[in-house]
Parts: sequence; structure tokens; C-alpha cells
Amino acid sequence: MVEVNDEGVVKVRLTGACGGCPMSQMTLKMGIERVVKEEVPEVKEIIAE
Repeated sequence: MVEVNDEGVVKVRLTGACGGCPMSQMTLKMGIERVVKEEVPEVKEIIAE
């Protein structure tokens, strides 16, 4: 995680194989974001930096 702002937006930095993968945005939105929002309702969005 890189940053969390007051609007509930979490910025992350993808590293390793994910950093250059063309499918990383789909994984971020359909997988990681969905699970985090279920566990932490204050999170509104997760974006890659």
C-alpha cells in the first residue's frame, strides 16, 4: 500500500510479475478491491499507482 486518502481511495504499487502484467488492473478491481471492500467498508476504491 502506498497511500490512503480521506475519500477512501487506496493507492497500491504493484511489484514483481504483477507490475508488468496486462491483466493486473482486472485482478486489482475484480479480486483485490472486491475483497478489501467487503472487509473494510470505508474503502471506496483501490487504484494502482
